[in-house]
Amino acid sequence: MARRSYHRASEAERREDLIAATLDCIAEVGIQGATVRQIAARAGVTGGLIRHYFSTKDQMLQAAYRQLMSGITETTKTAAEGDSACTRLRRFIVANVTPPVTDSRTLSLWAAFISHIPLDPAFAAIHRESYMSFLAELEALLIDFFAERNRNVSAAEIRTYAIALNGLIDGLWLEGTLAPDLFKDQEIAETAIMSVEALLRLAPGELS
Repeated sequence: MARRSYHRASEAERREDLIAATLDCIAEVGIQGATVRQIAARAGVTGGLIRHYFSTKDQMLQAAYRQLMSGITETTKTAAEGDSACTRLRRFIVANVTPPVTDSRTLSLWAAFISHIPLDPAFAAIHRESYMSFLAELEALLIDFFAERNRNVSAAEIRTYAIALNGLIDGLWLEGTLAPDLFKDQEIAETAIMSVEALLRLAPGELS
């Protein structure tokens, strides 16, 4: 296990380093295997210093899970830039089913954390928070997209579309991450776009 090099850091930086070390350890050995001692060694600090920032291992795990999910959302939001609403929606969808979002490390971390959601109310709350944030981002993109096309769509329909798109993205993300060698280059992304066009009742190629 590689040790992070020491540097004089601010309180916020050191906390971020500890969260990053926690994610590294979980990706390698899972939640149960990621002990406080291993995390401290990875971060290049003492166990006592960890307790200065997190009173329990559970608090550290919760912070790591929140950072994982917010990082994915931020990556896809950043990718969803463009002059038109159509471009932003397309880029958002593609970003969610292509690297760096689709990689083995992200999958390992997601799988490790997801088992805690039914068991730990704190993890369930973080999951709910990240889901609602992602859904809100999708709804905003869809509102702009339909407005750009002068298509009148109710708030209830927007929500239904966003929920369905989230499920579609999740499924393709999982397939593309679990077995990327089964698909041609850009096949998952192209499938996602075609599926979204069908779901939103668009003409083929309208999002391309």
